[in-house]
Amino acid sequence: MLKLIRPLCVVAILLAASTASADTLKLPQIQLAKTIKQTYQCADGKSLQVTYLNAANGQSFALVPVNGKPLLFVDTVAASGVRYQAGRYVWWSKGNDGDLYDVMQGENAAPVLAGCSAVK
Repeated sequence: MLKLIRPLCVVAILLAASTASADTLKLPQIQLAKTIKQTYQCADGKSLQVTYLNAANGQSFALVPVNGKPLLFVDTVAASGVRYQAGRYVWWSKGNDGDLYDVMQGENAAPVLAGCSAVK
């Protein structure tokens, strides 16, 4: 699994470096089919704006702010929902809900942001 995640993180870094904003991803090999901006309200009262970038080839990305800085997350295999990863962080969305994890905190650590629900 780690062999798969490392190349995906490299792709995410290259994509982040090649884009001026989430809406203008410029990488000829990956064509965007749809961009969705979604605001989430989290259990601790914080709000979070996530931009989903769905590519025509079936791949998807999420631009998620972490500690005030946008990070480009790449979709990875998940048992349920969609799991996006950027370095040490994981954004796991299931339906209208999502949680942000710092995997360096350990396998059973509480999410950094928990109980985030999409604002309609």
